[in-house]
Amino acid sequence: MPAPSNISTDTGKTPPPLSPAPRHWLAAVFADRVLRLLAAGTLVSSIGRGVFMTVTVLYLTFIVGLSVAEVAVVLTAASAVGVATSMLGGILADRVSARRLLVSFVAIEGLALACFPFAGSFWPAVVIACLVVGGNRGANTARSAIIGRAFTGSERVGARAVLRTVQNIGVAVGGAIAAVPLLINTPQAYYATTGVAAAATLASMFITVRLPGRVDAARHADSTRAPRGGRSVWKSPRYLALAVLSALFGLQFGLAEVGLPLWIAHRTDAPIVMVSILLVINTVLVIALQMPLSRGTHDLRRAGNVVAIAGITMALTCGIYSATAGVGPGLAVALLAIGMTAHTFAEILSSAGTWGLSYELAEPERVGEYQGMFAMAFSIGMMFTPGIMALTVIQNGMAGWVVLATIFLGSALGMTAIARRAAVNAGQPKT
Repeated sequence: MPAPSNISTDTGKTPPPLSPAPRHWLAAVFADRVLRLLAAGTLVSSIGRGVFMTVTVLYLTFIVGLSVAEVAVVLTAASAVGVATSMLGGILADRVSARRLLVSFVAIEGLALACFPFAGSFWPAVVIACLVVGGNRGANTARSAIIGRAFTGSERVGARAVLRTVQNIGVAVGGAIAAVPLLINTPQAYYATTGVAAAATLASMFITVRLPGRVDAARHADSTRAPRGGRSVWKSPRYLALAVLSALFGLQFGLAEVGLPLWIAHRTDAPIVMVSILLVINTVLVIALQMPLSRGTHDLRRAGNVVAIAGITMALTCGIYSATAGVGPGLAVALLAIGMTAHTFAEILSSAGTWGLSYELAEPERVGEYQGMFAMAFSIGMMFTPGIMALTVIQNGMAGWVVLATIFLGSALGMTAIARRAAVNAGQPKT
């Protein structure tokens, strides 16, 4: 696929070429203005996100007083809104200023976080959670569209890897901040912490508003009403299949966040503190390895091969996790640590491979729409994750792990087949 135009929409002139990709991700952040601003904004907003992710369920349960069923409804409704805003953000990013769109979604998320102390009952909690998650998912899609326009080829995957590394750092910091209300356990502590989350999210808005005009769609920048080129994502069966398969493999995120904690609590003799330890293992490995393991995945064949390795690794990981049932606490802890290490490698490789494919197989003129579809499919998968985890590993044990392993391996090999066919059509030589 041809790369998107790198023509500046601020002046109509070609901007200076991006610096060669630095070897260290921190150097990459300072090498380009767009990446520098995106990284700074992502770091600050991720601190707020980390706080929100850590305290939300406990806040709704212990402070608002919702039942488990009501909390599940709140989170499901919020996820459903996130599905819609994921696609909406992508469509709008091709039609309006992506910078202003990103700022608008971040503002919605931040203001909604600031309203959490007023969520004193079920329905206000539903509305506020929907605004928070909707704003966050829309902002993520807008960022993806911005990356698609500001960078080309390997630079896109490198930029996504940098932002994911920065995001993990921010979420870790936010999680540490959220430990304060968990220790104090008073309504006032929760209110103050959600205020910190809101302030961090809104602060990121003032960073991203400084992005240059070249990240906007050419149609918006030129103020023309000419029809956009490129085929609609709804008319691209290959891309739709890629999005669906990627969403299926994305269940591995839900496994780490929902399935594994429940498995540890109900099916193993490992101490429950292993949930936190496994999160630390995952975060540290992603920060350390996302950048180096993402190199070269803009190449279609390499992206396909990387995803295949991720699928095989994830299938083996399911076997390791399943072996933790019925063994002593010490062995269960060791197996869980080994499993999370393999799980994280699969997560890193799959992310890198699907990033490359999601950009290289998209129509350059509709990068926002295509990224919106990709994000929407992922959001749909995450919405159904709790139910899928309950039906597989929690209720059916070994049989459930076999089903999950089959899903991971099958979806990965499907994406690999798409990548290889696309490489042949593009005339890429076999390596």
